[in-house]
This record gives sequence, structure tokens and C-alpha cells, in this order.
Amino acid sequence: MFDQHFQELIDQGHPTGKVVAVNEFLITVRGLAPVGANALILFEDGTRGLVREVSGDDVLVLSLDTKPMVPGGMAVLQNEELVTGVGRGLIGRVISAKGQPLDGKGVPPLSETWPVFADAPKIFERDTLDAQLETGVTIVDTLFPIVLGQRIALLGDSKTGKSSLLLQIAQNQVNKNRVVIYVMIAKRPNEIDEAISRLQQTGAMQHTIVVATSVFDSLVESYLAPYIACAIGEHLWHEGVDVAVLYDDFSNHAQVHREISLLAGANPGRDSYPGDVFYRHSSLLERAGRLKKNGATLTAIPAVLTPSNDVTAYLPTNIISITDGQIIFDTDVMRSGIRPAVNTGLSVSRVGGRAQSGHQKELSTHIFQILSDYRDAQEFSHFASEMAIEAQKSLNLGERALNALKQTTNELYPLAAQQLLLDVSLKADLDKKLNLGVMKQWLREQNFDLDLPQTDPDAYNKLVEDTIAEYLIEVKK
Repeated sequence: MFDQHFQELIDQGHPTGKVVAVNEFLITVRGLAPVGANALILFEDGTRGLVREVSGDDVLVLSLDTKPMVPGGMAVLQNEELVTGVGRGLIGRVISAKGQPLDGKGVPPLSETWPVFADAPKIFERDTLDAQLETGVTIVDTLFPIVLGQRIALLGDSKTGKSSLLLQIAQNQVNKNRVVIYVMIAKRPNEIDEAISRLQQTGAMQHTIVVATSVFDSLVESYLAPYIACAIGEHLWHEGVDVAVLYDDFSNHAQVHREISLLAGANPGRDSYPGDVFYRHSSLLERAGRLKKNGATLTAIPAVLTPSNDVTAYLPTNIISITDGQIIFDTDVMRSGIRPAVNTGLSVSRVGGRAQSGHQKELSTHIFQILSDYRDAQEFSHFASEMAIEAQKSLNLGERALNALKQTTNELYPLAAQQLLLDVSLKADLDKKLNLGVMKQWLREQNFDLDLPQTDPDAYNKLVEDTIAEYLIEVKK
């Protein structure tokens, strides 16, 4: 029995073809010409497919459904390109890559459609990036600031904190007139549930769109998930809304793409990845930036797995070459008890300085130097010989700086609070202890509306001195 829409397309004169072979989700259709790659195909039973490649009279189609298909059926061209439903009605919702609701709230209202594989904006359509995306995480905002419209990767081994940082970024956009799109690719169901629960508990779900696919969904659906998420974000972006797309993660996406390509007969390359894996990710990430016509930004933050901390592996180096910086999570740093477990020696934000004030830049430079001296002092401390006074000072100052930068996943600080925390930590007498725990609690409860170092240096310096006096405790013996 023909699907009603299928018959309407035939009556309108759309090209048709016949299914001549089926291999799982790979369907060979003959007679669909003229048709191009990424076109949307409708089968007579209502199943849809995506054109992967055209070879003579045969067209290889990826089925977008899990419904089994048999040879002999009919197919018709539905659209020249794959599109997805978009609109503000998706904000606060959890959907699949096919746009189906996963939160039990009914079908979301969609205002229009948007091409899934849209081209990136041209150079003359872009503007300079100059505003910071606040994450609420001190070590990131101070040392590796993310700029609105930037592409920056989060790299690290499994369970080192990449997803936690993505969720913190989403949480910290509350009341900032910004939309976050969090896409989970081929994740375990419990991981999806935990992430959604975290977003709901922190209130971040009110400005977030979640696009989720699990390991039990079709490979094609997981492959399309990041493109669907980007298309949803692009529509809002062109409407003048700042959007941040968080991809969790590109390693799963690359593996899904590899499986599809190998089953389709593509020649394997390094690590068995097809030769176009770089293009698949670069064409997606290049769609981020800042539009000149409305000043709105689209920020892209992909997470990438680096097994055994190997950042030189094929996939991580691909992503590093595409992005404008990388924040690297390290298992050795994690074992030392530092959270977030960021490797400050390998991480970098190539455009982050554009969004920082003069005081932020000075503070960042100072901390990098302190951490460098601390690592050198640690090397000397491994010897039994007595340490020089300067080396001991570097060790003490570095430990205090690291303690100031330590932060659990439940803690978030505005930029002004981060600056005050670090200034107090670095200027307080090293012969005395700071009650950092109590001070951090106080900072989280404050509402810092002004960047005091820039607006009133004298008032800020007095605030630093008063805070030191308040939280400086016992003298070391």
C-alpha cells in the first residue's frame, strides 16, 4: 500500500526508482535520475532515506528508519536536499535526530525548515570575534577563554571531565539571552538521562535544545545528529540569537561514519577511517562564527576522545587543525586531585585574548608564569636536598594558585568573582593560609555586576585587601 504523500509526489512528476538491493540500512535504488547526493528519498511504505552516492543508474540510499525493507519496492525523490524542522518551539525540548520528541511533551511546534548540510557563511559575511563566552569555570575563563563564535575542542581520555564541562557551559548561560544546543551522539541511555536530569535540575533546560541519539538508534540517525543540531542552531543564529552548539562527542560520530563507509564499500585509510572524515567535521565546524548582518554568533565546542592521553592520534589531530584552540583534559592531572583536570601546558585558546580586558590578560600571564615556576620547583622537590627560598616560594604560590583554580562540577563563578578570587590568592601573605573554601562559598553568593578593575581600580584594590583580611587565617609555625 502506497503512502499518501508518496502518491502525491509521483503525481507531481518527481523522479522515481525501484529498490533492487537491500543490505541492512544500505538500499540500492535504480532509475532515480536525476538526483544528487544528500537528497531526501521517500519509499512507498513511508520510510525515508538519504542519498549517499550516485553511480550510473544506481543510487545508494541510507535508510533513516529501522524498518526492514525488501527489494522490489518503489522510491521517489522527495527533496533535492535534506532539511529539518527548526524554530524557537524547540527550546527547552529533547528530540531525536529525526525531530521526534523524547521528553513526552508532544510534537514540538516548528516554524519552518532548514537545510541539514548548509554551506558555511562566506568570509565577507563574517565579523570579528570579540566577546567572551563565560563558562563559569575559573581555569577556562582565565587561562583559555572561549570567545563567542569560536570553534574550540575539548580533548581527553574517557571520564576526565569533558562532558561535565559541556554541561557547566550550558548551565552558566542562564539569563544570558543565549541558546545552547547540546547534541549527544550514540550515547548510552543512562548517559542521556543523567545529562538531561542535570540540565533540568540546574534550570539550564529552559534555554537548551537537546538532540540525542543512543547506541540503540540507527547508525544513520547518529551520523546525522550533529548536522541536525547545527541546522537548528543556524536558523536561530540568522534570526539574531547567540547560539552555542555542544557536540558530545565527535569520536562517536567518527566511528559511526567509519562503520557506514566501510559497509558501503569505501576504501579505508588511516585507522580504517574513510578519507573524507576530515571534511565531514571541518564542513560542520566551519559553519560557526559571527554574522556581520546582525552581530549574532554561533559557537562550536566539540568533545573528542584521546585514548591513553594520545593527542597525536589521527582524529584528535584532525580536530585540532580545524578548531581555534583546544582544552586538554589529562588523566595524570586528574590522579593528582586537580579538578577540572586541565593540562595547562598543552591547552590553548588561539583567539581567547581578544575578549579579555587588560587586567584579565595580566592575571592570565601571571598565573601561567606561576604554574611554570611551580612545575620547575616540583622537580627540585623530588631531591632530598634543601630547597632554595625562591624555589620554596614558587612551590607555595603554585599550590595556592592551583587550589584557587580547583572547582567541582557544582561550582560556577562569574568573571568578576574569578578575578577577585585569583587576585586575593596571589596577593595574600604566603606565610599565612587563606580559607579558600569559605571564600569561594561567599563569592558564589555575590552578584558582581561591574568589572571593578576597569571601572574603579582604587575601589577594587580596597576590595582585594578587605577580602584578604577577612579570609586570612592561622600563621604557619
